[in-house]
Amino acid sequence: DAGMQERDGLDLREKISDVSERGLLGMAFHPRFGKDNRYVFIHYSDKRGATIIARFSMPAPEPGKPWLVDPASEKLIFKLDQPYSNHNGGMIEFGPDDMLYIGLGDGGAADDPLGSGQDLNSLLGKILRLDVDHGDPYAIPADNPLRTVEGAKPEIWAWGIRNAWRFCFDPENGDLWIGDIGQNKWEEIDWLPGGHPGGANFGWDMVEGNHDFEPRDGMERSRLVGPVYELPHGKPLNHCSVTGGFVYRGKAIPELQGAYFWADYCSNVVGTLRVDGAGKLTET
Repeated sequence: DAGMQERDGLDLREKISDVSERGLLGMAFHPRFGKDNRYVFIHYSDKRGATIIARFSMPAPEPGKPWLVDPASEKLIFKLDQPYSNHNGGMIEFGPDDMLYIGLGDGGAADDPLGSGQDLNSLLGKILRLDVDHGDPYAIPADNPLRTVEGAKPEIWAWGIRNAWRFCFDPENGDLWIGDIGQNKWEEIDWLPGGHPGGANFGWDMVEGNHDFEPRDGMERSRLVGPVYELPHGKPLNHCSVTGGFVYRGKAIPELQGAYFWADYCSNVVGTLRVDGAGKLTET
């Protein structure tokens, strides 16, 4: 049983920096794993702290043998230097469109000192969308929202993010849920409906949650995508760092069908949210 094996499938300790928020940050199987290929994608911090997205092969083992990733099969897909050791993001996930989505934080320190969240010429503070089935090492999807915008990085799919180290796609309808960690007052959960074309600006560092942080002259609130839910720091619950979860689509607990689970690192609170077809939020 592969789920019970007692040895590591892949050991990257000699390649990784685990200082501060660096480390082994994300993993995603190719959507056609086991059918057309044996690819698994890994997001890790290299010894210099740079963001690395690499593709490995995971051959099917002989009966009774453990599942192992072939370390010699590593192919570099994406690399980005990080200015600080925190806010490196982490999540990688294939969307319903089979594109690879990558969550990257604003680069670190505090208060977004580089202005990365709103800088479209920076890949920091963004969600990226890559076509890893074409190009070498990847192609820019033809419908990426900033592909033809001068001075903007074409990999960008959404921006204005502080450190969305965990997000998920609802496996039933493709809705995107993002847990974005706040500065020192508000944690936020963002939502986009399935099939969204991208181009959403979630506002950091002009806003933290629904609240002004470093507003710019001419900032138009109507052009920002606000969170569907925000968690205040301080009493009574002492939230401090949201961890975005997953949408439950199992069969064992019917009453939880469609519920998005989130948690907070400091308060230990676990909650659920639902958004109906009209975009109405329900908290439980």
